[in-house]
Amino acid sequence: MTEEAGSGLRTALVVDDDPVMRILLRETLESIGIKVADAPDGEACIAAFERARPDIVLLDVMMPGLDGYAVCRRLRALPSGTRTPILMVTGLENEESITSAYEAGATDFVTKPISWPILAHRVRYILRSSDAMAELARSQANLAQAQRIARLGSWEWDRAANSWRFSAEACRIFGLDAVRESGASRLIVERAHADDRERVGESIRAAVESQAPLSLQYRIVLPDGAERTLDLQGEVEFAEGPAGVMRGTVQDVTERERAAEKIRNLAFYDPLTGLPNRALFREQLGYALVQAERHDRTLAILFLDLDNFKRVNDTLGHSAGDALLEQVARRLMEVLRSADRVSRVNGTPNSPQVARMGGDEFIVLLTQLGHASDAAKVTQRILDALRAPFALRGHDVVVSASIGIALYPNDARDQDALLMNADMAMYHAKERGRNSYQFYSKSMNATAFERLSLESDLRKALEREELTLFYQPKIDICRDSIVGVEALLRWTHPELGMVSPAQFIPVAEQSGLIKPIGEWVLATACRQIRRWQDAGFPPMPVAVNMSSVNFRDSRLLALVSRVLGESGIHPGQLELEVTESVLMNEVDEATQLLKDLKEVGVRLAIDDFGTGYSSLSYLKRFPLDTLKIDRSFVKDIATNAGDKAITAAIVALGRNLGVEVVAEGVETHAQAEVLRALGCSVVQGFLYSRPVPTHEFEVLLHGSAAMRPKIVGLAGGR
Repeated sequence: MTEEAGSGLRTALVVDDDPVMRILLRETLESIGIKVADAPDGEACIAAFERARPDIVLLDVMMPGLDGYAVCRRLRALPSGTRTPILMVTGLENEESITSAYEAGATDFVTKPISWPILAHRVRYILRSSDAMAELARSQANLAQAQRIARLGSWEWDRAANSWRFSAEACRIFGLDAVRESGASRLIVERAHADDRERVGESIRAAVESQAPLSLQYRIVLPDGAERTLDLQGEVEFAEGPAGVMRGTVQDVTERERAAEKIRNLAFYDPLTGLPNRALFREQLGYALVQAERHDRTLAILFLDLDNFKRVNDTLGHSAGDALLEQVARRLMEVLRSADRVSRVNGTPNSPQVARMGGDEFIVLLTQLGHASDAAKVTQRILDALRAPFALRGHDVVVSASIGIALYPNDARDQDALLMNADMAMYHAKERGRNSYQFYSKSMNATAFERLSLESDLRKALEREELTLFYQPKIDICRDSIVGVEALLRWTHPELGMVSPAQFIPVAEQSGLIKPIGEWVLATACRQIRRWQDAGFPPMPVAVNMSSVNFRDSRLLALVSRVLGESGIHPGQLELEVTESVLMNEVDEATQLLKDLKEVGVRLAIDDFGTGYSSLSYLKRFPLDTLKIDRSFVKDIATNAGDKAITAAIVALGRNLGVEVVAEGVETHAQAEVLRALGCSVVQGFLYSRPVPTHEFEVLLHGSAAMRPKIVGLAGGR
């Protein structure tokens, strides 16, 4: 089509060796608004056609050189000539000539002599038909492209002839070679995946028999082994009798299903271990509970938490921690695959399921239990399997687990309560020493409620100023004078009264409240030192206990420096006490931190010395000022030779290391005398004073020069 034609003006190419005929044809066509180009022979026609790109060609049959038939064939061979209408003009009316015209590719023909009005109408009709065919071709091309993009094909099944017709895209989807292929019905079923084949055949038969729409998703396997997922839709059109036609669509939804599967995996599976996640496990548990209630069965929830997992992350890095979790997941699966040999009910396997709940927490579901002891057997197998070292970055790492067990229906009947009770039992297992399991008991609820209530009240204790520091003096028993003091945290609850530190300190550590409380203790103790200094009391070190949580806090060094600066006291007046177990957990890190603190100028002490697992080779690396002998050795020192020998060894060790030794828990004169004889001159205990409030301790300070065990009445006695 020419540029003019694109704006509504059509072009015709007139080809005739008779110039008069060319003029007559031009006048007729121009009278109906058609632009005309002409050519006197076949060769000129080919050149003019490429140049003018006409909307229609009027072609004389009898011409010298190339006749009309040959020209028509040449035009049809051109890419631009396949759809252009060609009207043959001939004086021949025999059947052979007409057949030759159509065989050469003619669209239509007119015979001479020509009726010019009829010719004009025929040309208009051919152009309208050509436009309609062009639009149909464009629509078909667009449809084919849309089907190709959507991977959507169409099909038709003629039941009477048992023949199937497929669109080009449907052929591609099914891997067929032709639009019509005999035996396609059998091929469609045969190419279905073995697991889907019977269902496909039954669905097609059911749709035909019931005259219901067909809707089917299934898999096919192509000759090259490729697997595709198809969505097949169809409707039956019945004529008279049993025969009919079914028409429908088929869509390749393989990528969509793969994407859906990926989304499902992201939504329901842990990406690290490949195990079901919390959401999927809850779905599985909900189904298991319905089955357990219906069939009156017992099931168990095992809530597993790795012990000291944080140490692996902190020491070897998070990638090593991830590798550990992957290996733990594999071991759990290996144990649980054989769990049906542990517990069977009437020969039915236990069908255990395991999921990762997040972090280092895993959960196991055991169904169809015969007895609660079956859950214990599986749990012990898990603990045994985790006991073997894990290979991580060239290191053999040993971890253990704490596991809580809750049973349905004994402990709870809904999944939230079961999970909560198993979680609660797991924490009790940790408190019992870890690397163990614990069945849930109702008493745990009361304990948990008490702990939760205590934690809630403890959060308010700081802002309500319910926390305070008591002070217990350290006594030089040779000079009968106070040479130091230990600051001890106390909590006066508005309803419970004085709450024992043994009761609220673990709650503070587990809840994370110990960090702000520890900062408050440190700042309060330093401010009190400054007040005593301003009041004229002689300088002496004040010891503050550091919890393991505060000691491992990366901000500790900055905190100590800031508090010392704000209070304006000499760093040597502050002594930080940590237990030896805290230091020995991470020796290299602890050594560096102690050295950094020592550079600040504070004093450092090991509390409860002798009860942990200190190595002398490590101990000498620590820049210590004080060793505090644990009260368990002091208690029977006057009557137990072993305790006396241990105490003597610690005193000698302190002397050799050049550090001060302080004995805790001195309550009797006999204990004090033995310690004096062993060379331990600094003691602390109820014989001299209980921990007392600030104002009572200041009374002790005033009487320090005449301090005797008999005057401990200032502290209210024992």
